Amino acid sequence: MNARKISVLSIIPVMFSFFVMSFADLVGIGVDNAKADFQISNTMAQLIPMAVFIWFFLLSLPIGLLQDRIGKRNMVNIGMGVTALGLLLPFFFYSFPLLLAGFVLLGVGNTIIQVSANPLLIDVVPGNRSASFLSFSQFIKSIGSMVAPFLASYFALTFGNWKIVFLVFGVFSLLTVIWLHFTTVNETVSEGEKATMGSAIKLLSSPYILLMVLGIFFVVGIDVGVNSTSGQFLMDKLGMDAEPAKQGRSLYFFGKMLGTFMGALLLTRLNPQRFLLFSSMATIVTLLAFIFAPGIGMALTSIFLIGMAASNIFPLIFSITAGKYVLRANEISGLMIMAVSGGAIIPPVIGGISDLFSITAGMYVLVACAIYLLFVSIYSLKKV
Repeated sequence: MNARKISVLSIIPVMFSFFVMSFADLVGIGVDNAKADFQISNTMAQLIPMAVFIWFFLLSLPIGLLQDRIGKRNMVNIGMGVTALGLLLPFFFYSFPLLLAGFVLLGVGNTIIQVSANPLLIDVVPGNRSASFLSFSQFIKSIGSMVAPFLASYFALTFGNWKIVFLVFGVFSLLTVIWLHFTTVNETVSEGEKATMGSAIKLLSSPYILLMVLGIFFVVGIDVGVNSTSGQFLMDKLGMDAEPAKQGRSLYFFGKMLGTFMGALLLTRLNPQRFLLFSSMATIVTLLAFIFAPGIGMALTSIFLIGMAASNIFPLIFSITAGKYVLRANEISGLMIMAVSGGAIIPPVIGGISDLFSITAGMYVLVACAIYLLFVSIYSLKKV
């Protein structure tokens, strides 16, 4: 494994699959434009992130089992193909039901890619370089998340049609499918005990694993919640114009990108449990700073800082838990990906509270999620 040479021709299309993976972050743009185009409530608009992220709960384990039979590359290509279909459907046939259907397909495709792309990348790089390449793959994913709002705004202002971003990303997905299909990949086959749905679910009887899986649920809820509600918050509370407000979420993804890079450096010296504690505390502080921001400048700065503060929580929880239960890593991985469904549950809760009270009240759901993460970090630190 360590002697395997790096094949750039094999790595590039696999890396591009991580760029395609970022297209799920179009949920924020979808929420903002659906509200404007169809005059729907916050609760209805937040069905969009639910339509994307519920599939992580329903499909993660079955996809992992199917992957053992047909291979990782085939699964990644299926995921990107479904993603392309989900993007092109609302571009050509635009209504709220079909937009929602498109995001359902986007969610199914993204779930498949999330489950399959990471192990496929490990197969095409030397074993001693897998960690660095996995970190770089998240950098690639962050680029896609960051540029999407600017592309949507550009197409809206230049051509009067923000949905062109769907067409561009859909075509990119299809081209990546073709490239990866004709790329030679030597996949490894697992020789250990296969994970099953039953063996994975049984692990939830462990309080430690259950609490950490819920940590993934809530940190993804924060991630999708900030993405899907920050633009509306900037417009409703601070009177920001629509397009700059939608672009403001790019600061969040830029913060995530820098935060992940800094985290990779700091974790060579810092204890992961303590770093998780500091990250959770910083997430609470920055969320409160955003809610109480007196002006647009402070609010935008806070969005950037939320991204930095929360950026490493997902990989920290994942690595801490998998490291504690090395022999059950396959099951734990499936459970962690299932918990990404927090992105489907938390935003509708925010939307419902926003409709009942105010957008500010809805944002406190994110603070509650961050408080849970602080509890988990303290619990994890005591169990070292």
